[in-house]
Amino acid sequence: SYNTSSDYRLKEDWQPMSGSIDRLKNLNPVNFAWKVDGSRVDGFLAHEVQDIVPEAVSGEKDAVDSDGKPEYQGVDYGRITPLLTAALKEAIEKIEMLEARIAVLEAK
Repeated sequence: SYNTSSDYRLKEDWQPMSGSIDRLKNLNPVNFAWKVDGSRVDGFLAHEVQDIVPEAVSGEKDAVDSDGKPEYQGVDYGRITPLLTAALKEAIEKIEMLEARIAVLEAK
């Protein structure tokens, strides 16, 4: 089980998310092959996610250690979930509003 602390008692200044659809549209999901074995998967490039959901990314783009070896970035996909949920809720709200407008127009 992988859990992230989320108890309300650990948080303050709660604010609803806004502009989630615009942020979501800036994410660039890709299908890629892992260099180690060629297996193909869907995912993101960490440095691109860092600009949109910085709390989901660890490490810095192109970082190297003192020996010049790469220090790779990582993405915590679970931290993208709130953005996905908020964007979906915004989209559902828009769809429902448009359906109601269409229903009114079709009733005329």
